[in-house]
Amino acid sequence: MVAAAARPAIAAPAIAPELLRQAQEALNRHSAQIPNRDLIAVADFSLPSYLPRFHLVDVAAGQISSYLVAHGRGSDPRHTGWLERFSNDLGSYATSAGAYRTDGFYTGAHGRSIRLSGLDPSNDNALKRAIVVHGAWYVSESLATSHGVLGRSEGCFALSASSLSSIMERMGPGHLIYSGKIGGPA
Repeated sequence: MVAAAARPAIAAPAIAPELLRQAQEALNRHSAQIPNRDLIAVADFSLPSYLPRFHLVDVAAGQISSYLVAHGRGSDPRHTGWLERFSNDLGSYATSAGAYRTDGFYTGAHGRSIRLSGLDPSNDNALKRAIVVHGAWYVSESLATSHGVLGRSEGCFALSASSLSSIMERMGPGHLIYSGKIGGPA
């Protein structure tokens, strides 16, 4: 992990309205494949990794809970903490943009995890690439504060171990995760 200037803990920023609109459009576009529409997740990769950018959105109540999430090392080759590019290519180790459906739980190398199916051409290799939601030691508030960046995944949505169980409790199979970025190259 590259050491960067330490950053103070910062409260989660609001979801960019344009990204939330894109997620809602994806929920409508893929409605036949998303049976559970009460809760969606929006991963806002416009933000640096030290900020909470994985947002659980209670659609009916409008309540949002935000968490840290790592992006893929192929999306940030210089380990700056900023996602520079998305990729759906096998072996890219990059994060992919687009709509995902949460599938079944399983226990693997990273403990309890949830499989994802990519629903758009920009992420339709998710199953082949083994892109999942899992916990990771390299995602924590202490790392974000002390190093100014989180570690990087191989394209998965890697969350802190401390938040994983509460996220999975709320977001089981059949929900939408939308991954995107507003502004800048990707």
